[in-house]
Amino acid sequence: MTTAPSTTGEAAAEQTLPLLLERNARLYADLPALSWQEADGAGADESGWATLTWAEVRQHTGHLAAGYAALGVGRGDHVLLMMSNRPEHWLSDLALARLGAVPVTVYGTSAPEQITHIARNCRARVAVVEGPAQVELWAPLVDDPHTPLSRLVVVQPGAEGPHLPYAALGREPVPEEFAKSLDTARPEDPLTVVYTSGTTGEPKGVVLNHRQILANAHSLDAVVELPAHVEHICYLPFAHIAERMLGIYLPCHRASHVYLCDDPARVAEIVRKVRPAQFFGVPRVWEKLSAAVRSILSLLPADQQAIIEEAARVAREHVGFRERGEEPPPELEAAYARARTEVLLPLLAAGGLDRVAWAASASAPMPIDVVRFWAGFGIVIMDAWGLTETTGVATTNSPRTGFKLGSVGKPVESVEVRIAEDGEIEVRGTSVFTGYLDADGSLRPGLDDEGWLHTGDIGRLDEDGFVWLTDRKKEMIITSTGKNVSPALVENTLKEHPLIGQALVHGDNRSYLVALLVLDAESAPVWARTHGIDASIGLAGLAAHPEVRAEVDRAVAAANTRLNRTEQVKRFALLAQEWGPATGELTPSLKMRRVVIRDKYAKALTELYGD
Repeated sequence: MTTAPSTTGEAAAEQTLPLLLERNARLYADLPALSWQEADGAGADESGWATLTWAEVRQHTGHLAAGYAALGVGRGDHVLLMMSNRPEHWLSDLALARLGAVPVTVYGTSAPEQITHIARNCRARVAVVEGPAQVELWAPLVDDPHTPLSRLVVVQPGAEGPHLPYAALGREPVPEEFAKSLDTARPEDPLTVVYTSGTTGEPKGVVLNHRQILANAHSLDAVVELPAHVEHICYLPFAHIAERMLGIYLPCHRASHVYLCDDPARVAEIVRKVRPAQFFGVPRVWEKLSAAVRSILSLLPADQQAIIEEAARVAREHVGFRERGEEPPPELEAAYARARTEVLLPLLAAGGLDRVAWAASASAPMPIDVVRFWAGFGIVIMDAWGLTETTGVATTNSPRTGFKLGSVGKPVESVEVRIAEDGEIEVRGTSVFTGYLDADGSLRPGLDDEGWLHTGDIGRLDEDGFVWLTDRKKEMIITSTGKNVSPALVENTLKEHPLIGQALVHGDNRSYLVALLVLDAESAPVWARTHGIDASIGLAGLAAHPEVRAEVDRAVAAANTRLNRTEQVKRFALLAQEWGPATGELTPSLKMRRVVIRDKYAKALTELYGD
């Protein structure tokens, strides 16, 4: 399999997003580019999808660009976007890039003070928002004398009130002279500003230009093996660098097919319909998928479970040879082919994952038990690592360059990586950003004098060039005895038990560690039923049930046997309510906001240290 189309590194350095769109409309005019599902089924085909080809996308974005220009949007202007993953967002992004303007997506879960900070920092005069809830958040800024925002464009019909309806943008004619001024962006021009999701402090605006983004796209294509014009299910927020790369920029680079999923809760349903060849999920997504599959498998008769476990054993052994760069013996190859055809593929097909050729994760350390669980289905999750400042992926595992389960792979060709004396990972290269946006429009440098980005992540580089991620530098726990502990390592070890869905370890300046543990919403009820416990009592009832608590006690004790003395958890509190973006404990990209959790459960943590 090969990825098509492709460009050389030198050619990629001189490309821009509008030029790629023009190429796609010329060479792949009739290929599908974007599909989505309308609530009323308008424009949908027999399968329920409405679709635009690459030629139609270019035509549509030309009209849309004229509409934005009529609002006074021009080269270099920032335009704010707060919408779910719907066609108006995706098409606006491309239309603004064709104008030479700079789209800036804001997380839908952002607090009002974060929205105000971003609006003032990027000085945008126009914001495009989805519906009534977003209008309520943004309308006060139009009248705020300290904020440049002057126009709101509202997507949902009937929700615009005194503001401009989005539908009006597409009605603007495209004058011939205006059309000639489109698509003139230069490689060094900003393509977007991505605001960090803010696990601590105010969001920072990371400015990324065409050259940096397309250098990253070219580097990723050099290490993946995908069919031409591959499909991608787009469900993460466009405010996240991962989805901007996977859902907008890489599809333009590859002339591939994007399926929009406007509600992340429906992603499993969309996967079953699309049966994608590639699937990306942050660790929490893979954790929840594995918990759901484990729950289903636990309900099967013992003889069927035994057959599946044997097939998984063969698959993991097969993956082990590949991981070591060795050819599997012929008898193992034959056994794996049988196990895959007769057992594993039918199971994967039920979830729409039977065509997956590239499975990936990034954003946080991936629990090794989750990686090995999927390896038992023949799916190797190619864990990657990077930051918004590195345009997403800086290192990745790959079947082309090699993989080691538990590592985050080797550096892609657009960057070089080194480890500082204190273990901090440092990166520089053509896909690394230049600086952060200041309110006066200037760039605040983000690199040192030699061009290195100090990432704030701690890790090591092994003898084969693989990077192993430990934790965030600022999140490392230093105990009262001066020992350094990686909370992510301990948390992932605790989460290996199916009952434990989420975990936070605490112990800075303390003599021992404690933990907050959250029952897994999918696995806990199944475990309860298989142990004769009434699961209808809900997670709160299960968290208080003596048998559940006894099992969690055993899970923590088992985890402690695999940890050194400093890393072991001495006490814990068992919680019933899952943490999420809506309740503030997770960022929109599903990273833990440790400060928020510690503040919210300060009393419980203090009590864990009581005598």
